[in-house]
Amino acid sequence: MIYISDIAKERVLKTWKEEQLSDAHFVRVAVTSGGCSGLSYNMKFDNEQLPSDEVFEDKGIKLVVDPKSILYLLGTTLDFSEGLEGKGFYFNNPNAARTCSCGESFSL
Repeated sequence: MIYISDIAKERVLKTWKEEQLSDAHFVRVAVTSGGCSGLSYNMKFDNEQLPSDEVFEDKGIKLVVDPKSILYLLGTTLDFSEGLEGKGFYFNNPNAARTCSCGESFSL
């Protein structure tokens, strides 16, 4: 399962409204090679689901993950921060053994 925090949910809904996205949109999360720790997170709003995608729903938000990324993301929570460290979405991943200082990449 992949989760979304309450604050991230509110930010997703606000963004969808601002960008006038339809109810057919969802949050696509993925892991790719790269970043200073070896693996990087990717997130985007999408409306094209592939047959091989894993689909989760938490707090009424649909989260979609490709089959390769799911192994890295199980148990992860998508969160949002407006703090001094920066503003934006971030991933709280219990599988990550090490993360970089910017929080955008990790290793197992």
